[in-house]
Amino acid sequence: MSFSAPASAPQRLRATLIGGIAVLLWSLLALFTTGAAGIPPFQLLAMTFAVAFVTSLCVLAARGRGSFAAWRQRPPVWLLGVAGLFGYHFFYFVALGNAPPVEAGLIAYLWPLLIVVFSALLPGERLRWFHLGGALLGLAGAALLVTRGGQVAFRAEFALGYLAALACALTWSTYSVLNRRFGAVPTDVVGGFCGAVALLGAACHFLLETTVVPQGLQWLAILGLGLGPVGAAFFVWDYGTKHGNIQVLGAFSYAAPLLSTLLLIAFGQAEATWIVALACLLIVAGAVLASKELLRKS
Repeated sequence: MSFSAPASAPQRLRATLIGGIAVLLWSLLALFTTGAAGIPPFQLLAMTFAVAFVTSLCVLAARGRGSFAAWRQRPPVWLLGVAGLFGYHFFYFVALGNAPPVEAGLIAYLWPLLIVVFSALLPGERLRWFHLGGALLGLAGAALLVTRGGQVAFRAEFALGYLAALACALTWSTYSVLNRRFGAVPTDVVGGFCGAVALLGAACHFLLETTVVPQGLQWLAILGLGLGPVGAAFFVWDYGTKHGNIQVLGAFSYAAPLLSTLLLIAFGQAEATWIVALACLLIVAGAVLASKELLRKS
């Protein structure tokens, strides 16, 4: 495993802000996915990651042939990247297919908290009370949004779905934390990961689903997903987790469901309530608390 040289405080802040762009892009996920409603999940996964892959090819080609050298990496790099991106989506789809969406979503969204906890295992990182406190505040806000302030009833018949949701959270948090150990690997390699995930998604689609030809605005939604939440987001997240403050990124990730809800409200697909307002307060407070040390040093 390789490590990049320790970053200065301004460089670390810059990398954290770049990684935070992923959270902003992921907030568009629900809106675009609504536009692609009716497309089978693995087909949508294959198509959106194919868009991300082709876009990365165009960017690399514009830089010159030498840029493709970033894809020549050792097997562990490819294993972590592909397993992280594909494994997260695979387990998420299994969870939604075998458990109620509210409970599955709540368990799956433990990953930001797990990132904060697991980061303590990384060289040079320390888990402080405000990192954990900020992540817990964010989790409370996300729980309010997912459950809409109602009760959650876990039932034994949905055990497979719950386990898949937990595997989903563990997969993405483990990938995000272990990614720091490959800090010297260029972010350009993510384009190759996207191509591999598109192929795996296509294989699952042809084995498990019936193809649906997108119509009208569905094409625009697929393109938007591939360029943003399923495309650029993974590139900036890769850079942020390798060079930024991973505890802050973990806590800030709880802003994604909040921003997603606010966007749905803005487009008339959700209602503004006191639950959204309280969730906003909790998530913002958690992000500020987790960022205390970083903000003080910048």
